Amino acid sequence: MKSVSRGIDRIAVTFDDPNLVANAGLLLVATLVRRLGLEDLCNATIALTGRAGGFQPGRKILTLVHAMVAGASHIDHADMLRAGSTAKVLPHRVMAPSTLGTFLRAFSFGHVRQFEKVIGDTLGRAWSLGVGPGDHRLVVDIDSTIREVFGKLKSGAAYGYTKVLGYHPILATRADTGEILHARMRKGSANTQRGTKRFVEELVARLRRAGATGQIVMRFDSGYWNNDTIKVLTRLKVSYTMAVRTGTKAIDTCIGEIDESTWVSIEYPAGGEAMVAEATYKGRRLIVRRTRLSGPQATLWPNWRHFAFLTDLVGTAVELDAFHRAHAVVELCIDDWKEGAGMEHCPSGDFSANAAWMCCAVLAHNLIRWSAKLGGLVEEDTLVVAQTLRTRYFSVPARLVNRSGTPTLRGPTHWPWAASFTKALTNLRAVVFAPT
Repeated sequence: MKSVSRGIDRIAVTFDDPNLVANAGLLLVATLVRRLGLEDLCNATIALTGRAGGFQPGRKILTLVHAMVAGASHIDHADMLRAGSTAKVLPHRVMAPSTLGTFLRAFSFGHVRQFEKVIGDTLGRAWSLGVGPGDHRLVVDIDSTIREVFGKLKSGAAYGYTKVLGYHPILATRADTGEILHARMRKGSANTQRGTKRFVEELVARLRRAGATGQIVMRFDSGYWNNDTIKVLTRLKVSYTMAVRTGTKAIDTCIGEIDESTWVSIEYPAGGEAMVAEATYKGRRLIVRRTRLSGPQATLWPNWRHFAFLTDLVGTAVELDAFHRAHAVVELCIDDWKEGAGMEHCPSGDFSANAAWMCCAVLAHNLIRWSAKLGGLVEEDTLVVAQTLRTRYFSVPARLVNRSGTPTLRGPTHWPWAASFTKALTNLRAVVFAPT
């Protein structure tokens, strides 16, 4: 084959430019981090003094958070922030991966709870800037997920109902924005309901402190069906839709007593049909949806399959059924949290260290959303997809130069989202947090 004198095979590669910034878009998130005063908040709240690696926790937490925003899934990935001039676009000292590992292992259960308080206080600060629900209705989805791990040296990792080795954290997400409002690491063998009542109590208190003054509605799947949890929600004046397990004698009897004339047809994909009706179960409103196949496929599953949930909301059965089915949006949030960064991996063999890592992932997840909303990078009522923002804004390379005494990031010409980037930076720099 004839050799070619020109082409990509002739391109030489050197890594020797000290002015290059690998992820220049971190400047957007870093600007918001500084406006929110996160480093000082972490230092004042998390008391790790005297423990190995515990000095100045703020800079270490924010190193992990910014690395996760850029797509880090392992501690070693934080080294990308020390390449070239990347550290100069961040408002804190960037720490080495070895230091970060020591730092995470310094956490105990109590320190993780202090970190959770940081997340709650940060939520209130961000919401005070205009991204909170205010007096509007706040819809919260409660769910859990399995974070698979590998190896037998992960403390707390166990096999649960999915037969997968890992952890089983519970989390609450905001339906309209995808923010993670609260998260708690649990052992892999933890039952779905474990700690739900306390989790809900902490969550409601956090939301009220953060400025949610309107109605709060929580949606649960059937794994959380528990009368004690419903009593807690009623005491806290929180509305709910809570799926129940069909196949139990009491629920099936209640469904069987529904008059056939009360079933209302709803839209369903081709090849099937669905109807909705309601009944009363132990004094509570029970909304039931039944589905079955139609046409040639009906011979496979000819009988009705039932799905039901309890609720105290006002509305028609059709409206409430559609509202409860929208609980599925929580899966988009969880996927975004786990894939490509943050909770894709639990790095330590220590349970509390992994719980602290999870808290860093929660902060990174939320900061991406707040930066997008406050910066105007997404339209209103649009769910944020972190990978999209990384591709368009956070991962853009740039060179940091001095122009007449002004530090300037020089990005690629013809970058498709350059105008949106500069507009977002202007918007975020205009943000002012006023402590109360």
